Amino acid sequence: MKIYLMVAAVGALAACQPVVPDSAAGVGNPGRGVGFNTTTATAVPAAPGVSSQPLGGTAPATTSSANGSFDPDLLAASLDEDERAAAANSGREVVNASPSNPAPAAVSNPGISDENDFDAVAARQTIASDKARIAENRAQYEVVQPTALPSRSDAGGPNVVEYALQTRHPRGTKIHPRLGFGGQSKMARNCAVYTNDDEAQTDFLARGGPKRDRKGLDPDGDGYACGWDPTPYRRAAAN
Repeated sequence: MKIYLMVAAVGALAACQPVVPDSAAGVGNPGRGVGFNTTTATAVPAAPGVSSQPLGGTAPATTSSANGSFDPDLLAASLDEDERAAAANSGREVVNASPSNPAPAAVSNPGISDENDFDAVAARQTIASDKARIAENRAQYEVVQPTALPSRSDAGGPNVVEYALQTRHPRGTKIHPRLGFGGQSKMARNCAVYTNDDEAQTDFLARGGPKRDRKGLDPDGDGYACGWDPTPYRRAAAN
């Protein structure tokens, strides 16, 4: 009786133990195993020339020929309809890298000059043609003879350039007498209305300068209003 009870207890304990899945189960075997994809076969990557065989599934078409080289026809046969359409729409033929591939054909670009290519230039130009081209260019030369400069009209008023070339003394040299008090303050006030010193000198000459200074633009009597400097014009004429 005790032996019978012990056998029954061992059987009950064995029935309670979890079932350990087979190591090959769950891979390519739907409905078996835990933590494995039970609907999709998993392919094992293969070396080039060796077909890839999914565990528990059907082997895909090989992309290698009998001698182990890549066969594009076999590759196309192994692609589905969408993949074939994508490859056909690429617009380019697939080129597989191989030492036996021929060298690519050189395509001439007409936009690039061939002046540095001796053979190309020599094929279309000779010493005689160069001589004829030089003679043609010389025949088109046109020599323009210089003409006299037009005379300046006095309608535009005094000319500061002409005045600068007529004078020789530097700034600050008193040439003309000046009367009045507060000459510097008056000059600063009246010179502020001009945009530049050339404009001030032109107006100064137009109002009777350099002998007369009605607006007090030249208190030191050097004949240059508002600090105008004739030196740049003199240097330009000398050069």
